Amino acid sequence: MATKSSRQTAEAPESANLTTLAQLATASYEALERELRATIAALKDQALRFQTAIENISQGICFFDADERLILCNRRYAEIYRLSPEQLQPGLALREIVERRVAVGTSPMKADAYLPLARAVNSGTASRNWSAVLADGRTIQVCHQPMPDGGWVATHEDISELSANRLVVDERISLQTLIDLVPDYMWVKDTESRFVVANRAIASDSGRDSTSDMIGLSDFDLHAPDLAQKFRSIEQQLMRDGQPMIDEEEFVVDASGTGKWFLSTKLPLRNVQNNIFGLVGIARDITARKRAEILRDGQGHILEMIAKSAPLEDVLEQLMRLVESQLAGIFGSVLLLDKDGTHLRHAAAPSLARDYTDAVDGAAVGPTAGSCGTAVYRRESVIVADIMHDPLWQDYRELARPHGLRSCWSTPILSHQGVVLGVFAMYSMTVREPTEAETRLIDFTTRIAGIAIERKQAEDRIHFMANHDVLTGLPNRALLEDRLSQAVLYAQRYDRWVTVVFIDLDNFKFVNDTLGHNAGDELLKIVASRMVDCVRATDTVVRLGGDEFVVVLFDQPANVALVSETLQKLRAALAEPVQLGAHLVRATASIGIANYPKDGTDPDTLLANADAAMYRAKEFGRDNFQFYAPEFNTRAHEKFVLQEELRNALARSEFTLLYQPQVDLRSGRIFAVEALIRWNHPTLGTIMPTMFIPTAEETGLIVPIGDWVLHEACRQNKAWQDAGLPPLTVCVNVSARQFRERNLIDRIVSALKDSGLEARYLELEVTESLIMQDIELALATMNALQSLGVQISIDDFGTGYSSLSALKAFPVARLKIDKSFIKDLAADENDQAVASAVISLGQNLNLRVIAEGVETDDQVAFLRRNNCDEMQGYHFSRPVCAQDIEELLGGGRTD
Repeated sequence: MATKSSRQTAEAPESANLTTLAQLATASYEALERELRATIAALKDQALRFQTAIENISQGICFFDADERLILCNRRYAEIYRLSPEQLQPGLALREIVERRVAVGTSPMKADAYLPLARAVNSGTASRNWSAVLADGRTIQVCHQPMPDGGWVATHEDISELSANRLVVDERISLQTLIDLVPDYMWVKDTESRFVVANRAIASDSGRDSTSDMIGLSDFDLHAPDLAQKFRSIEQQLMRDGQPMIDEEEFVVDASGTGKWFLSTKLPLRNVQNNIFGLVGIARDITARKRAEILRDGQGHILEMIAKSAPLEDVLEQLMRLVESQLAGIFGSVLLLDKDGTHLRHAAAPSLARDYTDAVDGAAVGPTAGSCGTAVYRRESVIVADIMHDPLWQDYRELARPHGLRSCWSTPILSHQGVVLGVFAMYSMTVREPTEAETRLIDFTTRIAGIAIERKQAEDRIHFMANHDVLTGLPNRALLEDRLSQAVLYAQRYDRWVTVVFIDLDNFKFVNDTLGHNAGDELLKIVASRMVDCVRATDTVVRLGGDEFVVVLFDQPANVALVSETLQKLRAALAEPVQLGAHLVRATASIGIANYPKDGTDPDTLLANADAAMYRAKEFGRDNFQFYAPEFNTRAHEKFVLQEELRNALARSEFTLLYQPQVDLRSGRIFAVEALIRWNHPTLGTIMPTMFIPTAEETGLIVPIGDWVLHEACRQNKAWQDAGLPPLTVCVNVSARQFRERNLIDRIVSALKDSGLEARYLELEVTESLIMQDIELALATMNALQSLGVQISIDDFGTGYSSLSALKAFPVARLKIDKSFIKDLAADENDQAVASAVISLGQNLNLRVIAEGVETDDQVAFLRRNNCDEMQGYHFSRPVCAQDIEELLGGGRTD
């Protein structure tokens, strides 16, 4: 029992221990439970706070464990992928979430393609960031952070709007960069014409540092008010009407003051509602093209001015303005070389100061005469880059300094033959040399200037030649009428005289024929110069042609004596000896004078009357002057009518020949007849040769008339022979004009051939003065005639001057003593001396001598006493017709 009690006693403390343990355990459990509950409560509070924090984050957040199951995500995550929070419960596998996103269209790709990509990222140990573009077009930026246990946490952010904003910004930056690269102006304006967009080109030319400085400005901030208003009006009209402005030319002045031309296009801007909210514009700088057009048009205009003979000053000024329109800060100038070739005269300098151009006008040409004078001296371009320091400008720089001229580039203007005409100069306000473009413009300008100057000089020469005599430089007939008209108008207004002096040189033809045309031209020039020296500057000396001159004495007093003084002065000057080579010649003149208003009230009448007076002076023996008298015109008219009728006389067969016998003084036999022409005028009857032969000589009709005489005389002589009459010689006079004809020999041969007359029965009578005009020609012609067998006699011997040596050389058969020495032969000792001398001379030269004009027995007796061979005259027979000659030949003798 003791054992049981002992067991019982022993079991009691154990039970108590257990109870105590149980109580302790319970207390410990409760404490642990309380702690656990407290911990759980704290954790729940912490989780709630964490959940609250996660839910309030703007980004989507998700946690996945190593098995790819969702631990946690916030509401934003669900919103980003268009899922409800209930669809994203913890524990969902990644595949399930991806499939749900595919279903709602918020996955970037199918699940089978997306999961391998996600796992490749998840398996890494480094953080990763990337952007995913969802099927609905949104862009999600994902930031992936791996966890040590193999899971991961990631944030998801919808950056679609930010990307769009950034794209806009990037596009704006790219667009600005792009339009800044465009050299044209580009801009956008709002409805108030304020700049909203502008590129660098327009900003720079507007004086702005950056394009942003242009924003908000209008044209009134950039341009002059009138130009800005013009632009504003155009743009407002454009935005009202909605009609674009296409390729319009506009001129602006930029911030540097440079004028520029633009080709502008402006278009209205419309929004989606089709409302205009501004305009866009683009403008291309066409200044170079415009200047080229202006240059081309200006060149054409200037060439047209040249072609239309515009004044040279206008042409050159237009040319200078054209040059200046092409270049900024350049002033053009043209100077012409004066007649002496040593000085320059300003022709055009529209933009240079008048004080400066006046100061350098007349500048000398020389090796150090500024840019222009040196360029002409060197005949090459001279570029002076700095006027103030270049030694060429030593004498001129102080003239240029007040006007700010710093450089000058001068180029000589040459004709197409290389003659210097002037110089073209460009002045600049800066120290520099010309650019390539300016050099090209210089070349262009000098060529055009040369054309203009040459054309002007050519026109001046043509005008001078049209109105002046080339040989003497005197005004000619064309200018005479104008000068004389002006003189008459002045005389009418102030009751003065005008004196018209008609001058004809008396012996000019002789000088021309004997000394040659060069000597004749020299004589005319000397005479012209002397006339000019004898009159006033207001008077006019005119050469009409040949040796005829007219002097118009302007503004004369109504006093014949004073006019006569001037005329005497003219005569004395003309009579002064003139040295022509080795010969000393004296020129005399026949002068006719007509005065306004007595002798005519218009130029034509005055000239005609002065001409008539001049011919009157010739009739009075030349070397004198005659004032006009009315009867002079009557004679002149008669002379004119005579000339006209004489021209028709041959055609109408109005001429006839008479024949005057020539008789041998010893035998009394008729051995020859002289053919003498008569004009049977239809109304005036028979006209003697002295009345019409001088006129025939003047008009040249003497040649065909002489031809007719020659043929008719030969024909008649042959007819007498054929009729059985004794052979005789027919004598025909040859005029000076006929004798000088180149085909004289041919004409004589033709007359002999046509008539069948032998040459030995033809004798030609030439005057002493004729053969002495040109001895060599006379000798050659007479030798040719002698070779034909034609005889030659000298008519009117003693009236001229013959060289005995020349006379000895001439193949002459007879000398004819002029009738002026025979008329008073019986009583005049002088005539007797001359006749005796001629007879003696002829006998010594073995020539027969015939006296013409023999009318009396006393004359015949003297001639026989002095052994004269032959005679002709009324003493034996007047000139008779051919039939009467036949009767005379039947008798054939005289006592």
